[in-house]
Amino acid sequence: MKHIFKQGSDASKPVLLLLHGTGGTEQDLLPLAEMIDPEASVLSVRGNVSENGMPRFFRRLSEGVFDEEDLIFRTKELHDFLDKAASEHGFDRSNIVAFGYSNGANIAASLLFHYDDSLKGASLHHPMVPLRGIQMPNLSEVPVFIAAGKNDPICPAAESEELDELLRGAGAKTTVHWEMNGHTLTGSEVAVAADWYRSQF
Repeated sequence: MKHIFKQGSDASKPVLLLLHGTGGTEQDLLPLAEMIDPEASVLSVRGNVSENGMPRFFRRLSEGVFDEEDLIFRTKELHDFLDKAASEHGFDRSNIVAFGYSNGANIAASLLFHYDDSLKGASLHHPMVPLRGIQMPNLSEVPVFIAAGKNDPICPAAESEELDELLRGAGAKTTVHWEMNGHTLTGSEVAVAADWYRSQF
């Protein structure tokens, strides 16, 4: 997968896995990493799916309707890529914290829904429920931050509430932050996410 890896100054810190939204690239969220933890290593990945020329992490059938078969395939693809990237770049595979926005938040949530060892934690910005009706892994004590919009036209508040419920049901330690800025990734929610990160890691 096309990606950027930046070695941090403190190898004991988590590797920040950056996952962009629809139409984004591996460059988009790099400033976010600086705000979260300037000493941490960064792995920023570009989605392998193209929707009318816009990079995504998995296909969708329509707005808000995921291609579940492709989602499962792409989730495994990303999970396996993290194994290879850890070996290639020499970082601790068990020490990855994801920061995803929109489509990137959805693939990060899908990693949590499918694997109990893929992420040490995750900050999900404007996520939806990736899949329903599956047996989730044991996420005991995995910290998850959810930033959501009460007035998000793409991701209704009920979606974020359901995602929170499902993650907590699997044992995850969730924190939910609400804003009134639609589907926008705001500086204020990133600042709250940075505080959350510092309190957990």
